[in-house]
Amino acid sequence: MRKTYRKRMAAWTLWGCTCLWVLTGCAHRSNENPIPPTPTAATTSASQPASPQATPSPVPTPTADPMQAKLAKMSLDEKIGQMILAGIDGYTMTPEAHKLLESYHVGGIILYKPNVKSSAQLVELTNALKKANNVNQLPLWIGADEEGGRVTRLPDEIIKTPTNQEIGKTGNAAFAFNVGSLLGKELHAYGLNVDFAPVLDVNSNPNNPVIGDRSFGANATVVTSMGVQAMKGLQAQHVTPVVKHFPGHGDTSVDSHVGLPVVQNDLTRLRKLELVSFTEAIKQDADAVMVAHILLPKVDPQNPATMSKKIMTDLLRQELGFQGVVITDDMTMGAITQNYNLADSAVKSVVAGANVILVGHEYDKIVAVTEALRQAVQDKRIPLETIDQSVMRIMKLKQKYELKDQAVQTPDVSVFNNTVHQLLSTYLHK
Repeated sequence: MRKTYRKRMAAWTLWGCTCLWVLTGCAHRSNENPIPPTPTAATTSASQPASPQATPSPVPTPTADPMQAKLAKMSLDEKIGQMILAGIDGYTMTPEAHKLLESYHVGGIILYKPNVKSSAQLVELTNALKKANNVNQLPLWIGADEEGGRVTRLPDEIIKTPTNQEIGKTGNAAFAFNVGSLLGKELHAYGLNVDFAPVLDVNSNPNNPVIGDRSFGANATVVTSMGVQAMKGLQAQHVTPVVKHFPGHGDTSVDSHVGLPVVQNDLTRLRKLELVSFTEAIKQDADAVMVAHILLPKVDPQNPATMSKKIMTDLLRQELGFQGVVITDDMTMGAITQNYNLADSAVKSVVAGANVILVGHEYDKIVAVTEALRQAVQDKRIPLETIDQSVMRIMKLKQKYELKDQAVQTPDVSVFNNTVHQLLSTYLHK
């Protein structure tokens, strides 16, 4: 019995030891290969080598538009001033002219024949105007109606170029380009940078008292070919051309300098004839368009072109796609002053789409127009956005031609006169 008991105890002991060994072994193996802990930033950086990481690309900083920045710094008076082209009196810088630049910040000056006596005098005047403009942020436009032929503002010692009518009769576009280039050289030499030319009117009415030989002819194709080349000739000399008189002054029987012409042409007729030359000039990068004081009752029975949204915005901007500067003809002409209030007309012009108001005569009228525009903005009759859009167009055009208020020296007139003789012998006196 005791022997059997001992055998049983020995067996139990052996079984227990075996189980203990198995359990101990399992536990040991479990400790050899523990379940790895979830890595933390600290353990990862401590136990693993840092892997190279791509440097994040910097977020690009928007480049500020310098013209927008300049526009933002301009006062309302400075902005409105840029939208004024003013005429001045006399041969020299007057106190009134100085005040127009210093106090009213006008963006441009137009010179007429009564402002020009000689080469030396003209250079002295343009240099004085540029010097006085140093108080303003933008360079000064100084322009003239230098069409050639009988419409010339340059000193009398310069030989006149042929009329546009004579150029048109040759049918030679190179002649038109070379005349335009010569006029550009002459203006540039005297310190001018804008030419209110070429005339793109088709002289379809033989009784027209104001256009006549200023036009390249009665044929729209000829006017287009000659006019566009004259425009390009001016551009080649870094002088800004202002094509005129939109939408066409050739079929008038009244001189808009003294009265308001009424033209009974509808859009269908305009598109077939008067608008042909302007359409092509716009396609060929026309910079600026001058709008005429003419009433077209079949297009806008209420407003002359210079106050008509239908003509300046709907037709010129939207239909023809013009993106440049729109300038009114002189608002002191009889077509306006005999029929409308000048200040109110200027406001209506801007609302309708004009960017620049030309006030060619009388200091008091220039001031009245300037103050009327300012008041209209303050009264919210003209949105400030409209003013800003106009000034931006002006700024871009001045920048395109790299305008600077630099003084010039009196030119050698004989150089220009020799060129005129060469042109005449080449194209007219064969």
